This record gives sequence, structure tokens and C-alpha cells, in this order.
Amino acid sequence: MSQPLPDSSVAAAFDDSGIGAVRGRSLPERSDLVLAFARVLHVNGQSTNQTLAAAERLTKGLSLGGTIIADWEGVQILATDGNARLASFVAASPTGVDMDRVACAMRAIGKLDAGRISLPAAIEMVKEIAHRPPAPTWLFALAAAAGAAALSVIFGVEHLGAIALIVASSAAGAVLRRAISRHSTNALLQPLCAALLAGMIGALAVRCNLSSSLRLVAVCPCMILVPGPHFLNGMMDLSAARVSLGTSRLIFAGLVVTAISIGLLLGLGILGVTLPVDGPGRAVPLWLDVISAGVAVAAYSIFFSTPLHMLGWPVAVGMLAHALRWWTLAGGAGAATGAFVACLVVGIILTPIARRSHMPFAAIGFASVVSMIPGVFLFRMASGLIQLAHDSNAPSELWGASVANAMTAVTIILAMGFGLIVPKLAIDRLGDQATRPGS
Repeated sequence: MSQPLPDSSVAAAFDDSGIGAVRGRSLPERSDLVLAFARVLHVNGQSTNQTLAAAERLTKGLSLGGTIIADWEGVQILATDGNARLASFVAASPTGVDMDRVACAMRAIGKLDAGRISLPAAIEMVKEIAHRPPAPTWLFALAAAAGAAALSVIFGVEHLGAIALIVASSAAGAVLRRAISRHSTNALLQPLCAALLAGMIGALAVRCNLSSSLRLVAVCPCMILVPGPHFLNGMMDLSAARVSLGTSRLIFAGLVVTAISIGLLLGLGILGVTLPVDGPGRAVPLWLDVISAGVAVAAYSIFFSTPLHMLGWPVAVGMLAHALRWWTLAGGAGAATGAFVACLVVGIILTPIARRSHMPFAAIGFASVVSMIPGVFLFRMASGLIQLAHDSNAPSELWGASVANAMTAVTIILAMGFGLIVPKLAIDRLGDQATRPGS
């Protein structure tokens, strides 16, 4: 079985003559290099289409033939060179999102394909990219605090004291997540513990009369944990008939949301506080909604380790999308329609930008529409289900509110998915046809 990264003895076997002198290199060495790059893209949030396209481009440049397959367990390649064949596999579960690593890997593949870097340099480069550190903890915590505070403003927070608690809770949750990551690779433990902490702080706020029935002190720090890129990547895989991988991504995203809900409701329940199933919403002025959306987009981009010089487009497009959503809702349309219109514009604008800048579309697209993700409806639905489980004589209003929250969440997620994915698929097809040889 092939290893994910070639070792130093493999690097020493190459000279500095660039990618043109590869026919004398062994099939396993070239296959491992393709797998190394594919693995970096796959585990850090790049869409499956773009991952496979980049890997196939690299395969052809290395004078290899064959087939590359990506699934939830990893990436495999059946490489051919004349009559020689080699099947290799590398474990790679796509549970992370790191736009800096993806952008660096895509640029490295382009340089390697153009012959501007040698194979030894490419081997060392992919090792370095795979281990590039994420945003420092202080910046991660600051982004979490700013993002949660911005979401609370969008959802109608009314008191500065509540915002201060949201900032403190989100920052503490971010530090806790980083601390847990040093001791455990379990992808569900971090959001569970962060949501538990947010729920406990939110319950204390309720006990001290610092939180309204919206429970924003508890909910907003949990909103920033929702795995939106995995939902979008999963829907894109299903649209490409990659049923197994797409279903796995959606199941994983659902498990993360379940872990968040369990942590939030358990934290509230420890102090005897519940999350209302039918909390009323609050409208905010257009200018405040747009500015808060820009802050939220910047915060999520930092979560995903976006290079700072790339923040401009997601923030600008995210603010435009929120303005369109605000106007759509003000005109009497529903939440799903507003989300669809906003996401459609985001998809049209950001797809060519993501292609040109080598950023994963699921991450940059989700960051731009983050506050539209219906996390609060999912949390309220979970609260309603728990209340129904504990009360066999629950009133019909509780049943109705729980079902309404579930249907609202599903319709918004579907509307966002179609709004983002349809223009991406169309633009990608046109772009691929334009760059295809002979076009």
C-alpha cells in the first residue's frame, strides 16, 4: 500500500530537471506524489470535482495514465505507465477546511505542470503544505467572538451585556476547541464541548436575567460551529452522482449538528433552562444587517484559514448577498426565497473567483452566506423533540412548532444549496470547455 508522502530517499532520487524528465522515474514514486497532492486537497475542503481535476492534470504531467477515486475513507489511484500498473491508496477523511493549504497546493500543481519547479521541490512542497499551521489560537478566538457577536446583531440582540457574554462565551469555546484538538482527533468532541460550554453560560445568563426568550447568549456561540462547507460539498457530490461520498459528507455534517445540539441543550438543562421552540424573531435595519454580515464573513474566513489578502471578495459579496436577502424579505418573500436569491448571486460571482484564486468554493461560498444557515431552527427542533419525549401529553402547539422548525431548516438548506451549486456547475462546465484542448 502506498504511503501518503514520499520520504527523503525518494526525494534524493530526483534531479532538478523539472517535470519533463519523469519517464525514468519509478511508477510508485510518481503515483505517491499524485496521491500526496490529492490528499491535501481532499482533507482540507476542496470540492471533489476540483480535487480530481487537479490530480488528473498532475497525473498527465507526470506521464501517467489511470483512474483516481476519492471517497470518505481516502483517495486511491490506479496508475498506468505503458504495460505497468499500480493500485495505491492513502487514507484521507475530508473532515477539515483550510483554504490556505488548498490554495497553496493548487498553485504548486500549476507550477509543477508548467515545469517551473522540480520534482524534489514538489515533494518537499507538498510536505510543507500538509503541515502548514492554521490561524493562531488568539486570532481564532478573536474571529469566533466577532462572528458570534455579528450573528447576534443580525438576529436582533438588544443589550450590550448580552453581546459581551456572547463574545466571552465564543472566545472561550474557541480556546477550548484548540485545547481539545491537541489531545484528540475526534471530529465531534470539539463542537460538543464548545456547545456545552455555550449552553451553560447561556443558562447562567437566563438565571441572571441577561438573556431574552431568544436565548441568543447560548445559541449564537453554537451557530459558528455549524459545518456549512460539508453540507455544500455533500450536495455538490450528490449532484455529480457521487452518492457514497456525498451521503457520507451529509451524514458527517448531520452528526456535527447533532453533537452541537446535544451540547447546547445539555448545557442549558444543567441549570434547568430550556430553549423555546417558537422564539419570536426581530428585524434589524438594512445598514446594521449588512455591516454585521461583513464582520461574520470575515470571521468565518479566518476560521477556514483564508489568506488575509483574499478576504476582500468574500466580505464584499457576503454584504451584497445580505442586502439582497434583506430587500427580498422586506418585499414579503419567505426565508427560503431570500436565501435562494442571495446564494444565487454569491454562486454567480464567487465561482469564477474561486477558480482563479484556487480557493475551495464550499468554504468561500459558505463564509459569504453564513448567517443564513438555519442553525437556530435546527436547535429549536431538537429542543422540541426532547420536550415531546419527556411529555406524552404535549400540546399540539409544540408538535406544530417542532415540525415547522424542521421544515423551515430543510427548505432553507435546500434553497441555499441550489442557489450556490447551480451557477457553480454551469460556470465550471463552461470554464472546462473553454480550457479543453482544441476548444
